[in-house]
Amino acid sequence: MTVSLDLTADVVALTRTLVDIPSESAQEGRIADAVEAALRSLLHLTVDRIGNSVVARTTLGRPQRAVLAGHLDTVPAAGNLPSRLQDDRVHGLGACDMKGGVAVALRLAATVPAPTRDLTYVFYECEEIEGDRNGLHRIAAERPDLLEDADLAVLMEPSDAGVEAGCQGVLAADIVVRGERAHTARSWMGANAAHLAAPVLQRLHDHTPERVVIDGLEYREGLSAVAVRAGVAGNVVPDECVITVNSRFAPSRSPEEAEAYVRKLFPEYEVHVTEIVPGALPGLDRLGDLVTALGAPPRPKLGWTDVARFAALGTPALNYGPGDPTLAHTAGEYVPVEHLRTCEERLRKWLL
Repeated sequence: MTVSLDLTADVVALTRTLVDIPSESAQEGRIADAVEAALRSLLHLTVDRIGNSVVARTTLGRPQRAVLAGHLDTVPAAGNLPSRLQDDRVHGLGACDMKGGVAVALRLAATVPAPTRDLTYVFYECEEIEGDRNGLHRIAAERPDLLEDADLAVLMEPSDAGVEAGCQGVLAADIVVRGERAHTARSWMGANAAHLAAPVLQRLHDHTPERVVIDGLEYREGLSAVAVRAGVAGNVVPDECVITVNSRFAPSRSPEEAEAYVRKLFPEYEVHVTEIVPGALPGLDRLGDLVTALGAPPRPKLGWTDVARFAALGTPALNYGPGDPTLAHTAGEYVPVEHLRTCEERLRKWLL
């Protein structure tokens, strides 16, 4: 059964309605149906559906086109449904990440029929899971015409109603330490790979991540062990220990440079890169009056977002949305009512 969305309703009420539609990753059909139906009722928009992602566009012939984008999916529930309004905060699954931002964008789609720049609204699936299922990735692959003509983009990720520019790149790698198996009753006859891994962990502990300043914004890099695996049985000296590391690198580094950096730190070990995704430069010089209109000094985005996907398309983008990003994915996530109203007001002013 399709839920009816009233896009003329107050942004707080709309946020609560969206939160109350379960939409864990890969289960966005119901919310996508609701968003599509609501947008198709607006005569000033053309609407396309790609999987469980919805794209709506104005075609006013304006000299500039902007994208407002937000994902429809959430992480799994943690006893945080249905929504509730308490202490001027909307509580509930996805309220912060990022149904509050989606509500703001839907309100603007409905109530700004003749903006000063053409707009493309993108509401997409599967952002919270593996990248090859990401709805924005699918749209770019299957319908590039819907995104290629954009001059800039706003990703409605929670940013405390402030501007977060660019984003870090991400690298994951396995560092392999070799040993020799033996029976634990005769451990001296082998070489314990878990014990031999101590220098790797110490090197990671002693490592001082770099701080890289780009466009006046300081991106703090990171290199962390996130998993250590060794052993095949309780009575066997392990002949292999694998330390998985996660690197967050400044957007000025290319993926090749980020990989070389990690390999240089561990030259005597096997290093197997399992994932590497570039970041996005701030691009503040290409965002025109948008940053000024949003009324907040830009900060660096410490983390990866789909801003990087827009950067790969040649479209400068920034993160701007209601909610504290540190609350994302937590059982107690919420979005302040003040953030919802501020984001809607500032974006509306920029569009009129």
